[in-house]
Amino acid sequence: MTKLTKNQKAVLEKLEPGRLYKLSEAVDMVKEITYTRFDASVDIDIRLGVDPRKANQMVRGVVTLPHGTGKQVRVLALCTPDKEEEAKAAGADHAGLDEYIEMIKGGWTDVDVIITMPPVMAKVGQLGRILGPRGLMPNPKSGTVTMDIGKAVNEVKAGKIDFKVDKFGIVHTSVGKVSFEKPKLVENAREFIQTIVKLKPAASKGTYIRSIYLSSTMSPGLKIDPKSFD
Repeated sequence: MTKLTKNQKAVLEKLEPGRLYKLSEAVDMVKEITYTRFDASVDIDIRLGVDPRKANQMVRGVVTLPHGTGKQVRVLALCTPDKEEEAKAAGADHAGLDEYIEMIKGGWTDVDVIITMPPVMAKVGQLGRILGPRGLMPNPKSGTVTMDIGKAVNEVKAGKIDFKVDKFGIVHTSVGKVSFEKPKLVENAREFIQTIVKLKPAASKGTYIRSIYLSSTMSPGLKIDPKSFD
């Protein structure tokens, strides 16, 4: 049997098995039981009462967290030459087209988000097999295929995230860093939860929000009362 570390014992002593936490209480506790030497991410997992295999029960969307994620998001703008300066001025880490398409075909995917334009989607579409499995394929529904390149880059840099329910019916994302002040983490998490609630498919029957857990990168998950987001 693996021996518990001093920190792991301290965490277990503070947790109450079976307790449902209010969102604000969970944020306090996650900050208290995180002992990592790095600034850990604060993650939220929401299990939904949907069948993701059915198109009419797919839950997918975007949300702009009020206080960002705390992560440095690397953005590539696949755009025509006349849009490159706009993309770079908005904060894109890379901007261009043909040269980056060739780099991606060669295996380069060192970015977090790719934004592109409708006129070049024919070229970008050729990268589907590479970008799709990595979650990098631009999509009009997530706002990453647009003529307003500058605005799209700005939004991503400011904390806009794209999410989709997985095959197990769970939606997962980060809502900030442990170093964030409590009110900022609470507001970010509440914004994400409320966005999920608004996206409830009409075809979803029974309990929609099955469970919500909040955790940091290496902490246990704390179960949140789905009826209390304050």
